[in-house]
Amino acid sequence: MPAPIINLLATADYAATIARAAQMLAAGKLVIMPTDTLYGVAGRIDLPVAVAGLKKLRGGDEATPPTIHLPHREDALQYIDPPNELAQRLLDKLWPGPVALIFNVSAERRAQVAEHFKVEQSQLYDDGRILLRCPDHRVARNVLEAAGGPVAVVLASIQMNNTPMRPADLADKLNDQIQLVIDAGPTPYTRASTILRVQDDHYQIVRQGVYDQRIIERLLQTTIIFVCSGNTCRSPMAEAIARHLISRKLGINPADLEKRGIHVLSAGVMAMPGDPAAPQAIYALQQSNIDLTAHRSQLLTVELLHQADLVLTMSNAHGDAVRAMLPSDHEKITPLSPDGDIPDPIGMSVEVYKNLAAQMEGWIQQRLEQHAII
Repeated sequence: MPAPIINLLATADYAATIARAAQMLAAGKLVIMPTDTLYGVAGRIDLPVAVAGLKKLRGGDEATPPTIHLPHREDALQYIDPPNELAQRLLDKLWPGPVALIFNVSAERRAQVAEHFKVEQSQLYDDGRILLRCPDHRVARNVLEAAGGPVAVVLASIQMNNTPMRPADLADKLNDQIQLVIDAGPTPYTRASTILRVQDDHYQIVRQGVYDQRIIERLLQTTIIFVCSGNTCRSPMAEAIARHLISRKLGINPADLEKRGIHVLSAGVMAMPGDPAAPQAIYALQQSNIDLTAHRSQLLTVELLHQADLVLTMSNAHGDAVRAMLPSDHEKITPLSPDGDIPDPIGMSVEVYKNLAAQMEGWIQQRLEQHAII
C-alpha cells in the first residue's frame, strides 16, 4: 500500500504533521521529507530496522555511512572532537545551509559517541570520518528536532544523479519502502549539497553542489550588512561610516577592506535596485570626508543574509523582516540603535542627516566593539 502523502501547503495542522513524522522515525520507519536542496529519505540510525531500510535504498552500499542531518549547527559537537578555528568558522558561516562537512574524528571520540548513541561505530564513521549536514529548511529542522535520536537523510539510488524529483513521484518509485511522505513544495535549491572535507588548516571540495569555491570563500569572510527600507538613506550612511571606522582602526584605505576579508554592505527590504543615495545623505557625510556618491541601492536577499556575520537593522520592523527571511539564524540580527527604531529622515533637512550621522557613528562603534570586529 502506498505511503500517505501529507501536503503541508494544504494542511493547517503543521504541528501534528511534524509529530507524526517523529513518531514514524521513532518506530524505525522511513520518511520522505524536504531539505534545502532535494527531497530525501530520513531514518533513525540508532534503530536497526531503519538502518537496513536506508542501506537498501542506497543500493546495498554498506561501506559508507549515510549523512547525519542536524537541526542546529551546535549539534555537530555531539559527533566530533572540539573544532579548531577553521572548523568552527565553517560551522558558523556555512550552517545552516546547503553544505555537508566531513570531519576527521579521533578514535577516542568515536568510541564515546558510539557508546552514547548505542550504535556500532561503522554506522556513523567511515575510516575515522563522519559526514554531517545542517539543512536550512524549517520542516527538516522541526522533524530533526522532534525525532528523538540521530537521523540520516539519504538520496535513494534512483535519485543518485541528483536530479530533483517531486516527493509524490519519489514515493511512487520507492513503493512500500517508505511509510510517510511530507510534501512542502519545491525546495529552495534544486541541486545536491556541496561537500567539503575539513582538514587541520584548510578545506577541500569533495563535491561541488549549490555552492562553488568562489561562493564558499566569500561566505567565509567577515560580512556586515546594514538594513533599512529603500537603501538610500539610513543603511548606506551606516555602511559608509562603518567602512570608515574599520579602515581607520586597521590603518588601511576603505577601498582595501575586501582584501583583508572584511565586507561591509547595505540593502533594503523594499529597495529599488540601482537608486543613488539621497542628496542630503551624501552631503552630510561629505563633512566627515566620507564619499557616498558611488552608492547604488540593492534589495536584501536570503543569499546576502547567509553571507553575513552581523546584520544591523534600522528599525524593529526591519528586524522582523530579516528574521522572516532567515528564521534559523536570529542571533546575528541586531538593531543598530539601542532604542530599536531610527526614524527615517527621508525628505528632511541636511541638518537632520548630519545629526543622524553623528549618532550612527557612536552606535556603530559600539556594535562593532561588542562583536569584536574592531
